[in-house]
Amino acid sequence: MYLRTTKRKNRDGSVVEYYQLAHNERHPETKVSTPRVIHSFGRADLVDRDELVRLCHSIAKVCGLVIHDPLAQGEEPPFEGGLPKEVNLIGTVELGTVVVIEALWLRLGIGQVFKAVAKSNGCKELYERALLAMTANRLCEPQSKLGVWERWLSQVFLPSCDELKLADMYEAMDLFHQHGSAIEQSIFFATADLFNLDVDVVFYDTTTASFTLDEADGDDEETQQAGLRQFGRPKDGGWKVQVVVALAVTREGFPVRSWVFPGNTTDITTVEQVKADLKGWKLGRALFVADAGMNSEEMRQALAKACGKYLLAARMASVKEIKQEVLADTRRYRKLKPNLQAKEVIIGEGVRQRRYIVCYNPKEAARERQHREQVVKDLKRLLSQHKDQLATAQWAVTLKASGRYGRYLKITEDNQVCINQEAIQQAAQYDGKWVIQTNDDTITLEDAACGYKALLVIEQCFRSLKQTQIKMTPMFHWLPHRIEVHVKICVLALLIERVTEHTCQQPWSRIRHHLRALQATQFHTKEFCFFQRNQPSKEVSALFNKLNIPLPKPVLSISPRS
Repeated sequence: MYLRTTKRKNRDGSVVEYYQLAHNERHPETKVSTPRVIHSFGRADLVDRDELVRLCHSIAKVCGLVIHDPLAQGEEPPFEGGLPKEVNLIGTVELGTVVVIEALWLRLGIGQVFKAVAKSNGCKELYERALLAMTANRLCEPQSKLGVWERWLSQVFLPSCDELKLADMYEAMDLFHQHGSAIEQSIFFATADLFNLDVDVVFYDTTTASFTLDEADGDDEETQQAGLRQFGRPKDGGWKVQVVVALAVTREGFPVRSWVFPGNTTDITTVEQVKADLKGWKLGRALFVADAGMNSEEMRQALAKACGKYLLAARMASVKEIKQEVLADTRRYRKLKPNLQAKEVIIGEGVRQRRYIVCYNPKEAARERQHREQVVKDLKRLLSQHKDQLATAQWAVTLKASGRYGRYLKITEDNQVCINQEAIQQAAQYDGKWVIQTNDDTITLEDAACGYKALLVIEQCFRSLKQTQIKMTPMFHWLPHRIEVHVKICVLALLIERVTEHTCQQPWSRIRHHLRALQATQFHTKEFCFFQRNQPSKEVSALFNKLNIPLPKPVLSISPRS
């Protein structure tokens, strides 16, 4: 049974609507359901609304229902879902990422070290919270210190940082600078003990951080030393005002310590200070690892004098000794891993002997060979498209200057361009190979071959620091000691990132993506303010289990409204 409406159009064009009470009956012959009118209420515009409401209440009374009339005076409107009237949803903030960062901040002993330093110097314990906020921000949404205090803290659930002021952040940075070496040493060995890190070999490399300035810093009037921001050549090329950032890491990529040098400092001059600073840490040895761009006679002598031991990549094609003697050695490779083979080649005798490690990756060799064959095939096709093979033709000049094809072309005596078969044969000698030069007689063949791969870990750390995750630049500081502390805060963020990646066996970008889904929503009632987290996803629960961090309680905090 239902209430239906019917319409009728009059001759004057007006439409009249009628209310009828009807129910459906099935026709005995056709078996088709047809409506049957039980009662007609008349025209809709003439029906008394109160009579229909009384009918509704009468039916509801028999059926045990409650009818709410929204037009009746003194009667509350019906509840249509959502939150109760006295509860207001204020907003949602990020929870998962900051919970993980804060838990690791305490587990690695970073928070305890900063609290002890602040207490011993008669400073606020709130400085530790300020450093936590600045470090966490580098892993979430890197901003300036003003941006952290003014915008970012209101977007995450960090109630312990609610009382922070902008001045607290700068004062905490000053405290960090005064005790930087002791703080970094305590944090590193706490991390080493926690993860049983191999600290026998420490790898070291440098990078640069540029500034958008027209002039370099002047000399310090008190110390008579040159300013920190100086003109130099950045690692990505050019000529800019910059600082040099040095980083020492373990095999696993865990930061040991960082340094900041003036922008015009050469890599050679940094080694002595690095060795002196790490000497008191009682590490096994500091092994300097660098790519072929730093391998020169001057650099090797400086490293041998200051650092002692080095492991440098060598240029295979441009060094005559390597090209004619090292790579020509016919001894067999020793298989170290499924895609890593190596052999040792000693050149010279006595104190003048030079130790080379030749490494070979069969999988990489096959990939390079396949790539070269495809390049030569494309090159033959391009040459066949031109009847005139003169090297002065525009197409030939462009092809010869190409980084993809130029190395496999040559110009004949009659000024014709053609494929250089000798260059193709020489390139095949280097497929899947790289050569390492070291003065360390105690390092094993496997450690030397795998040790150079640790340079890739340092490069990954620098890439995370500068470009992908932590974004060390741009720096919004001009005081030298705050530039140094900014770098060290970024390195603390790198330590937490590497610990998380090492434990979860996932990149930080993916971990961060999952953790952002765990959020806290703020509600207000007349008397209280409280936060409640949402239901964690399957991925979030798995990450918390791997990190051995308990999930936050459903209701995070309840406080009376002021």
